[in-house]
Amino acid sequence: MLNKIKQIKRYFSQGMRLMVGVPEYDIYLTHMKNTHPDQPVMSYAEFFRERQEARYGGKGKMSCC
Repeated sequence: MLNKIKQIKRYFSQGMRLMVGVPEYDIYLTHMKNTHPDQPVMSYAEFFRERQEARYGGKGKMSCC
């Protein structure tokens, strides 16, 4: 029962992060470790900034504001 509650909490948190455009950092770390072990890994701050720019129009993208 406790494991089920923890899983629901994790899914809810992940859903909320995705709603604001920030995927889970742990999933990124796992992906980089398994798929690109020879490449440098972004810190959480770098990851967060990169995701925000990708979502809201950084690096030459058109922005509404």
